[in-house]
Amino acid sequence: MAIYSVTHKYLLDNYAVLQLLTPSEIAVGESITVASVDATFNGTYVCRALPQYLYTGTDDQGDLLYDFNVPIQNQVLYAKTASDVDRVAATGTVTYTQTCTWITQQNVLDWLGISVATAGDQAFVTTCAAAANIFCYRRRQEAGYIDSLTTVPSQDVYLGTVMYAGMLYKSRGTVDVFSSYQDMGQTPVAGMNGQIKQLLGIDRPACA
Repeated sequence: MAIYSVTHKYLLDNYAVLQLLTPSEIAVGESITVASVDATFNGTYVCRALPQYLYTGTDDQGDLLYDFNVPIQNQVLYAKTASDVDRVAATGTVTYTQTCTWITQQNVLDWLGISVATAGDQAFVTTCAAAANIFCYRRRQEAGYIDSLTTVPSQDVYLGTVMYAGMLYKSRGTVDVFSSYQDMGQTPVAGMNGQIKQLLGIDRPACA
């Protein structure tokens, strides 16, 4: 979860815009929660755009218009049906929470083909699943994909996420290798190997 401070607000043609004090990781299509700005702006919304210029309203087709002579950084735009508000200084916060639930700890155990022996093992595999969920989601987001946080996009992405979680679990207690009882050396951690990247569709721009 990340919380960003608001510095300015305005609203035109049923779209609200907030300027944030610092750059954010908010992505278009993601949910944000606005608080302590005022009754008009507060609430939970879906980010529609991240403008880098002054928003000036919409045209006859509903497209967003900007004044490209007035750059404004760190803006978040969302739909809000209300009366227009001139751009003024403001306070408040925008909270951005990413909780991805593509896979569960049982999915990881099924892939590993094991049953946990202790409560500590159970807790750790649950942590691995949660870490893999948000890590794989974020990597796909960085590659340009817009995914649901609750529904895995496809079976290849599902498998890639499970594999990554399993590899996190298998590297428990080590720095850069899998735990191994073999006398012939150590097994390298495959982590984000080429196969997992291929399954997740990352390290390349998303395309239609």
